[in-house]
Amino acid sequence: MSQGAESEHKLTLLIVDDDEVFRPRLARAFETRGFEVWHTADARSAADIVREHDPEFGVIDLRISTESNGLQVLKELLELSPHLRAIILTGYGSIATAVDAVKLGAVSYLTKPADADEILHALTQKEPALTSGEVSYEEAPSLARAEWEHINRVLSDCGGNISQAARILGIHRRSLQRKLAKHPPQK
Repeated sequence: MSQGAESEHKLTLLIVDDDEVFRPRLARAFETRGFEVWHTADARSAADIVREHDPEFGVIDLRISTESNGLQVLKELLELSPHLRAIILTGYGSIATAVDAVKLGAVSYLTKPADADEILHALTQKEPALTSGEVSYEEAPSLARAEWEHINRVLSDCGGNISQAARILGIHRRSLQRKLAKHPPQK
């Protein structure tokens, strides 16, 4: 490597995801693309990394743990570093949480599985993937999909509190947990 290449600015990225297999793999994929990467499984460490290193980009999983969710982490990190270009990444996507993420300041919202190239494209695109009120329905969602999105919206409104969401939805907490453990219907 030439001396000029060593002094070049490396792009910086923070990955917040509790998946112990996915997170380090994604970190390695971005390191091979020339990024300096920090990764963690929890919100407190993510905030510490932002305070210390002020990364340019962030990838935040929607469901990090039972104590916090990606939307809360996104809000906190953007308060610490308003210029952070962050996306929400989830295996449990819904239109409601996508709109919430963009309203909070995410530049995009991707569902898993997403590869490093898709994530890089989402992080570096010029316009947000969604803007509030700009959700298009090419066809009406199925009843199962509509139920899934409603459940996730209520859960989001409850700040991730499953017991409170179950009370609002009028179902048992364990029933709600079983519904949440399933992958969302495609359409």
